[in-house]
Amino acid sequence: MSRRPLRFGLIGCGRVGHYHASALAKLDDAELATVCDVVPERADEYVRLYGGEAVYDYRRVLDRSDVDVVCIATPSGGHPAIGIDAAHAGKHVVVEKPAGLTLTEIDALIGACDDAGVKLCVVHQNRFNAPVRRLRKALEEGRFGKLSHATVAVRWNRNQDYYEQAKWRGTWLEDGGVLMNQSIHAVDLLRWMMGEPESLGAFTATQFRSIAAEDVGVAAIRFRSGALGVIEASSNVYPSNWEETLTIFGEHGSVSIGGVAVNRVERWKFSDRSNGQNLMDEPDPASVYGSGHGPLLEAMINAIRTGGDPPVTGQDGRDAVELVLAVYRSQETGSMIRFPLAEESERIARARGMAPAGGCPR
Repeated sequence: MSRRPLRFGLIGCGRVGHYHASALAKLDDAELATVCDVVPERADEYVRLYGGEAVYDYRRVLDRSDVDVVCIATPSGGHPAIGIDAAHAGKHVVVEKPAGLTLTEIDALIGACDDAGVKLCVVHQNRFNAPVRRLRKALEEGRFGKLSHATVAVRWNRNQDYYEQAKWRGTWLEDGGVLMNQSIHAVDLLRWMMGEPESLGAFTATQFRSIAAEDVGVAAIRFRSGALGVIEASSNVYPSNWEETLTIFGEHGSVSIGGVAVNRVERWKFSDRSNGQNLMDEPDPASVYGSGHGPLLEAMINAIRTGGDPPVTGQDGRDAVELVLAVYRSQETGSMIRFPLAEESERIARARGMAPAGGCPR
């Protein structure tokens, strides 16, 4: 007797929700039961495209006894609260990046899922890009030897029209800037590859866009291993998206993965093997979202079925946000920041209704 597929509810029918819905439609062990958006026309359109039932209040998704997993693809500021409600309703949680805008809220989400015995997965789908998986394997095998340094560069374009289409974009209350939104995937990869950070110094600026948060930022990092790191992020590159590139340099190897979404091997050199020319064959995806949502959701389904760990845990999502918040904190204070981060970003904390910097939770 065959088991029924896991049934999903999608909360948020905007730009990124399409990648969840279309990926679920291709998985044998998944079914999209319901979609939700506060704009009824959006939810109705998703039903026409992907099936399921349209609702307009996310609590109606959580009330359904036949929904096993919820995918949260709402504006970033709402992720933790919706996820906590989902956990209380006994639903497994897949939440788009970033998991939240403050560590306090992310910790509450992680705690709620742990207490409810449900799994929490944060969507950092670029971990599933084939070149990224090869790079991670090379690191785990020790092929680099001692690590020297690593860089991530996100050189994209989001014009003013992009921000005007949705008023939450670029705000401290619901979004943050290029580091928290567009570049969080690259930050996640840097943290995943290089391990725990020790200290960070950074600058951000708003050069061209009429938004509250930054459209460009740079940071220098020292990791606990002694290796160094650099983050460069911009959403104001003229005239369109240029690249998202991760580069790692070690004693016995150097690798650079680029393309529009960290999807193509640019350099692959190790002292122990060939130069990897046969790896330089990854086509650019249709968009900067890449093609990792399907493999990520499939791995999450497997974790639910087997009782294993989610492919990207709540702690993983927290680690990436902590790095971004440290950048904001360094810009705000003009000082070097040490890890673990002791205080939230003042601007985001104020926007979220938390205590100002001196009284933020530690």
